[in-house]
Amino acid sequence: MYYENELKALKKSARYRTREVYDNTTLDFASNDYLGLAHDKELHNSTCQTLSKLPLHSSKASLLVNGYHQIHKDFERALCDANGFEDGVILGSGFNANIALIESLVRRGDTLFMDEKYHASGVLASNLNNMHVEFFAHNDMDELRKLLEKSNAKRKIVAVEGVYSMDGDLLHRDVFDICDTHDALLIVDEAHSSGVIGDKLMGVYDYYNITIKPNHIKMGTLGKAYGSFGAFILASSHIVEYLINRAKPIIYATSLSLYDTLLAHNALIYMLENADTVKSEIKKRQTIVFEELGIKIDALIVPILIDDNKKVIEIRDELKKQGYSVGGIRQPTVDRAIIRLIARLGTSCDELRALCINLAKINK
Repeated sequence: MYYENELKALKKSARYRTREVYDNTTLDFASNDYLGLAHDKELHNSTCQTLSKLPLHSSKASLLVNGYHQIHKDFERALCDANGFEDGVILGSGFNANIALIESLVRRGDTLFMDEKYHASGVLASNLNNMHVEFFAHNDMDELRKLLEKSNAKRKIVAVEGVYSMDGDLLHRDVFDICDTHDALLIVDEAHSSGVIGDKLMGVYDYYNITIKPNHIKMGTLGKAYGSFGAFILASSHIVEYLINRAKPIIYATSLSLYDTLLAHNALIYMLENADTVKSEIKKRQTIVFEELGIKIDALIVPILIDDNKKVIEIRDELKKQGYSVGGIRQPTVDRAIIRLIARLGTSCDELRALCINLAKINK
């Protein structure tokens, strides 16, 4: 067998992975469906009704070859209006969005400054084209500032996350001022913050009330809080124009499906119209997590350090027997194994409290 030794090594280190069909009988505390919108039948039915009235149901081609529809354009404009950006473009996934941004923006003579805990898609993109990359310690603004001060790069591009996907911690506010001062392009991956934090639930730019500037770029995903699939990039008209002309995942991929685009647009409307109610429900869950586990969270990601690959799977499986689905996250996704619990709004506060109590007993 071609990779038998590699698979044996993964099994020996308790890092072997398998696909498991989603179990509808368990309570979902593992997925990134933060607001429970993936189960919202009203959003689904409304989307299907609108789509059924159209002369087609598939986007059929790339954005640049007859695959750009009014549905796409309307959603891009709605995202720009909600987030305060000049222009935007939607595409197939957050993974593709990071590839698109980093592979196209970082050219010869430029330097990419990336948080050491940036998503794997960004790290993969940083290995392309022999680009110059400097990683800085997680959320360490002093180190980032020093790196930018001594850099002679033609262009400086900084890549950070709004809420980090595994640790669940919030981006440091100072990054905006630092990048503005040093005229650095700032990419903020808002996959886990868009729809979860901020006065309008629009993410970290909204949370910190940042005035959008030409060097600011926001990426967000639609398969998490939006309960759909796909991603978006928001930036100045200049940056979006450049991406449309240079970013391979935009140019060469079929445009986002019309259903996913409509569904995400309906989810955006839902968030904006129900922001106060959603924020109240998020706060309740943050309080429960602190009361039962002693963990203060900024969004809805609850990381619980286990530091043992085998034990983390044992805890995950034990909780599944009790009717709860949680994430058992191992290396190389994280440095040290964690139980990743999502305090999502698709489950009740009582169910979350019961899970936290059971988890505390198991992880003694």
